[in-house]
Amino acid sequence: MTVSLPAYGPSRTFTGRRPVLADRLPRSLTRDIVLVVGVAALMSLLAQLSFKLPNNPVPVTGQTFGVLLTAAVVGPLRGLAGQVLYVAIGWAGLPVFADAKHGWAVIHGATGGYFVGFLLATLLVGWQARRGVDRRVDTLAGSFLLATAVIYIPAVWWLAHLFHWSYTTAIAKGAAPFILGDLLKAVVAGALIPAAWRLVGDSRRP
Repeated sequence: MTVSLPAYGPSRTFTGRRPVLADRLPRSLTRDIVLVVGVAALMSLLAQLSFKLPNNPVPVTGQTFGVLLTAAVVGPLRGLAGQVLYVAIGWAGLPVFADAKHGWAVIHGATGGYFVGFLLATLLVGWQARRGVDRRVDTLAGSFLLATAVIYIPAVWWLAHLFHWSYTTAIAKGAAPFILGDLLKAVVAGALIPAAWRLVGDSRRP
């Protein structure tokens, strides 16, 4: 006997591979290259939206917003490639990190754990977007909140070992000051993408 599964709907479980927003563009290698470079460019711009906190080596930036947004829009592999490209051009000497900094010292410094978290969060959000969570505000915001927690884990570990802090201190400096802002970023980004889907129309085909 053959059992037919119900079509995707707001109340259905998210399964299978679904297109992300970027897949609505004509498929080509040029498209994918532009998307990867676009991710790196957006991260570079959002990194400059930064300010320093008192007695804290980690600045507040717009990068978390960029990670969440781009991963959901372009998917896990292109998103990951864009994040790797962003770190690579910063390491190579382009002033794309916060405060227009660059070089190995930044990657290996206080924010190094966040770069690792960006990669992990990109894979998580992109993978979940491929399963349709980007169609609804509640499921996408939930994905973004989980991804934000994923960013904090290597960031806190990195700070604790780099500066020989206790984990309590590392959390107090590397996570606690950013939680409210990251919650707002998750909510805003989580509302933008489902709204974009309503404009372009949903589709099961990449």
